Amino acid sequence: MWKSNALTRRLGLQVPIVQGPFGSGLSSVDLVAAVSNAGGLGSFGVHHLDGAGIRDVAAKIRARTDRPFALNLWIPLHDSEDPQVDDDEFVRAIANLAPYFAELNLPVPNRPARFTPAFAEQMEAVLEARPAVFSFVFGVPDARVLERCHDLGILTLGAATTVDEAVSLERAGVDVVVASGFEAGGHRISFLRPAEESLTGTLALIPQVVDAVSIPVVAAGGIADGRGIAAALCLGAQAAQIGTAFLACEESAASELHRQALHSPQARDTALTRAFTGRLARGIRNRFVEETRSIESGVPQYPVQAWLTGHLKKASIAQTRTDLMSLWSGQSAGLIRHREAAALVAELVRGTRAALEKLS
Repeated sequence: MWKSNALTRRLGLQVPIVQGPFGSGLSSVDLVAAVSNAGGLGSFGVHHLDGAGIRDVAAKIRARTDRPFALNLWIPLHDSEDPQVDDDEFVRAIANLAPYFAELNLPVPNRPARFTPAFAEQMEAVLEARPAVFSFVFGVPDARVLERCHDLGILTLGAATTVDEAVSLERAGVDVVVASGFEAGGHRISFLRPAEESLTGTLALIPQVVDAVSIPVVAAGGIADGRGIAAALCLGAQAAQIGTAFLACEESAASELHRQALHSPQARDTALTRAFTGRLARGIRNRFVEETRSIESGVPQYPVQAWLTGHLKKASIAQTRTDLMSLWSGQSAGLIRHREAAALVAELVRGTRAALEKLS
């Protein structure tokens, strides 16, 4: 009975498991297909792609599975689509990172014409692709976008880090809310208040959101095994979104260095930092995180800092170094045991069943 509820029936899912969408090129067609084919909801983070890239990804996913999947975008927050960073600020940002560029034998990059694809173009491509689910973070799409999704039969799924954010999503007409506790890896996707003021843990957040809204709730943050899913269901969620455990699977587009780190004892020590992207995010603590504490509050906003450190990440991977690259991870990494997505889903189902039977 735990596998069937309004959300799973609406989407035709066999299990209430959502694969967290990964940004910055960490999502993969292989992972989405594996999770969806195993009965869950595979998700692909497309915020780094232009319209043609999004259409191509959707076509490739459909060639691998006939099951539901989600495409995920980042709603432009503040002026992130067209950051107001003048040349002097850009020069200072380069200067802060210059020692790391030198250490990696990288030339200092020139300022690009733009730092991210245009959101309107991305949104049109998602609507054209018509995935079963359009998921999003960092805000609420405008009413016209939500209306078009509903007209096309696309389920909308928005992320919240506070009760107020969840309520605002429901009032806007969003179909499902992902309540994300601060244990989650990657970016803190707060949008009503600063991320540092929106750090509620999953265990506290989920029941409060369930009580505050009437739409289905998906629990996220610190969930990596069946016990976590069982707990989320007992708290009133209709599904659990799992990120870090799927990121550690060989099907993800994370580098081998990143996946190895997630399977190592090092992953038990995570930290929140703005130094990699200009937005607060959780990853494995490393040298870069520690050395940039003094400049963290002064780094340029997203996506400028993310664009700059992306060069460091690419070079670090090529040089097999993990000390100067982002290693996104949630606080549940110590629970990771599997390296294949299908095996992970099977174990999540077994573990959830066992935990619920123990409770009963």
